[in-house]
Amino acid sequence: MRDAPYTRLCSSKSILTVNGQFPGPTLYVTEGDTLIIDVINRATQNVTIHWHGVKQPRYPWSDGPSYITQCPIQPGTQFSQKIVLSDEIGTLWWHAHSGWSRATVYGALIIYPRKKNDYPFPTPNAEIPIILGKFAYGQTVE
Repeated sequence: MRDAPYTRLCSSKSILTVNGQFPGPTLYVTEGDTLIIDVINRATQNVTIHWHGVKQPRYPWSDGPSYITQCPIQPGTQFSQKIVLSDEIGTLWWHAHSGWSRATVYGALIIYPRKKNDYPFPTPNAEIPIILGKFAYGQTVE
């Protein structure tokens, strides 16, 4: 994560990004996968990442709520999050769980079923995840 210049709606400012992207990258995984996410905090504020909709009974210290299940990842440090997927399937999302960083640090988490499902409708030509967010004209840094 790092601060990066960003322009939208004729307004420019510095925002916190993941890999220089806003929104952050979409992650495509399969049910039962184990993810290792290396969060390198090159920003100026503490940050944590929450995996919305993912059960984490074996690794609760990778769940994101600052000072509850996880100490914040401080500027200039890194943290490897281990996410063990169990029976989650579908379109979920990940997001920052620290102050205003949640306004710009988020992305989709697409979990495909382990087995191919027969759907009662034709196979789509393409899949395009859409994430709605609000671009704040004010500062998104505390």
